[in-house]
Amino acid sequence: MGVFERYLSLWVSLCMATGVLLGSVFPSLFQSFAALELAQVNIPIAIFIWVMIYPMMVQVDFSSIREIKDKPKGLLLTVTVNWFIKPFSMAILGWLFFKVLFASWVDPQTASEYIAGMILLGVAPCTAMVFVWSHLTKGDPNYTLIQVSLNDLIMVVAFAPIAAFLLGVSDVSVPWDTLILSVILYVIIPLVAGVLTRRALDSKQDHSRLNAFTQSLKPLSIAGLLATVILLFGFQATTLLANPFAIGLIAIPLLIQTYGIFALTYGAAKYLKLPYNIAAPASLIGTSNFFELAVAVAISLFGVQSGAALATVVGVLVEVPVMLTLVHFANRTQHWFKNHQAA
Repeated sequence: MGVFERYLSLWVSLCMATGVLLGSVFPSLFQSFAALELAQVNIPIAIFIWVMIYPMMVQVDFSSIREIKDKPKGLLLTVTVNWFIKPFSMAILGWLFFKVLFASWVDPQTASEYIAGMILLGVAPCTAMVFVWSHLTKGDPNYTLIQVSLNDLIMVVAFAPIAAFLLGVSDVSVPWDTLILSVILYVIIPLVAGVLTRRALDSKQDHSRLNAFTQSLKPLSIAGLLATVILLFGFQATTLLANPFAIGLIAIPLLIQTYGIFALTYGAAKYLKLPYNIAAPASLIGTSNFFELAVAVAISLFGVQSGAALATVVGVLVEVPVMLTLVHFANRTQHWFKNHQAA
């Protein structure tokens, strides 16, 4: 592991501080970058995420994907946690904290909006960044691709009804342009690029060119992650500095949800005797969120200045540092799965 990966948490912390500093000193510059959107997807961030994901897609071996049908436990675990547990646990935690524990600090209308934003995060499992977390835990790239793709297919039919049920509204309009564009940008395009690269560089007799190429991309991938962090915190610098108390309140149940879901999934993966390279990504998929979709729906339902929109933004900001702690924990405990080979 190189120096950047070894001290990644430190670099991310510095980039968070740098983003807030630059965003507060040069707000107009970051506002201009934030305005570069297509279907609620920020183009600069999309480019940096693409830079992160592409090296993982180069590792996808289509000849091995057919073997996944013989290892269904990891897929079943992912689906169960993401669609039968996570949305409902998020709703319960939101209600507990903002209707009971924090009720004296937040007015009822704002509390309801915070809960709504949390629910939208809970109903939107990650599409993009999970490839990065899988890579950092040495996850199986083929299995991770299938897990993400299956989640995306379920999201098409399950997101709106689950969100509508938990929000108590009659109809939730899915921003199809956001969903489709995100899948194209974060899955289809980098996957096609990865497959073409693999075909050009790899051969059955000699993998040296492909291995050398993927090694050369590692610094670029980490740089993309750090640039994404700077932009995210730069975009929200004004919000962070203006609403520190509200952000702190929202972050508490989000942190409990994230660590709780990871603990549940990781423990279940160990119980199911999944190999580590499937158990780690399966657990991380369930804990990270599709923040573009959550933010877009929150804005369309409640408005850009609403508590729901703020809650989804807090979800964006806590995700990277929190997920890095889970990546570190998974890497430190992979020996728990050492002798587990069947999936």
